[in-house]
Amino acid sequence: MAILISPSVLNSDLAHLADEVGRIGAADYVHLDVMDNHFVPNLTFGLPVVEKVIASTGLPADVHLMIEKPDVWAPAYAEAGAASVTFHAEASAAPVRLARELRQLGARAAIALRPGTGVEPYLDLLTEFDMVLVMTVEPGFGGQSFITGTLPKIRRTREAITALGRDIWIQVDGGVSTGTIAQAAGAGANMFVAGSAVYRAEDPNAEIEALRALATDAYRG
Repeated sequence: MAILISPSVLNSDLAHLADEVGRIGAADYVHLDVMDNHFVPNLTFGLPVVEKVIASTGLPADVHLMIEKPDVWAPAYAEAGAASVTFHAEASAAPVRLARELRQLGARAAIALRPGTGVEPYLDLLTEFDMVLVMTVEPGFGGQSFITGTLPKIRRTREAITALGRDIWIQVDGGVSTGTIAQAAGAGANMFVAGSAVYRAEDPNAEIEALRALATDAYRG
């Protein structure tokens, strides 16, 4: 399974967002964190900004919705051209219905789990999703430390996916750096969101390549 790096722009210079996205040409995706100051205690940007980013870059957009009522709002991001749309299990009223709608609109459908949310209720529904995002920090702010207690959840998720024989990705988001990515890859994650590690590096693209190499060496699918 391919190792994918999806840098988050949350820790970039948002006043020059198009330029900041242009600094991560070695990435596989650009990760866009949409926060509504309700589901999480932070406010970022919404659909108009995401549409502008999609129009200005050749990188596919990996949109992470940390918002209330994703069943209402998520389809618009797929319609705008997002390659992947992630919504939170804790916020969705009908996650399977929403995932099917996102797929019908041409986006990969992904479900996100906060650190304290178990994966077990969703294991029988895994084929409805293209990706499971295991949050490795509490969502809402960049720059937090990786929670190692999420690693068993990643392993259980990967074991369930392997048993199904399906190409379902596991993404991790939060505290991903050259010091932590091997742990997550060794547990079975294959897509990595790195914000601070990439955008605070002297050479973001070199950092992306370093992260990819470490994850590739450590990956256990």
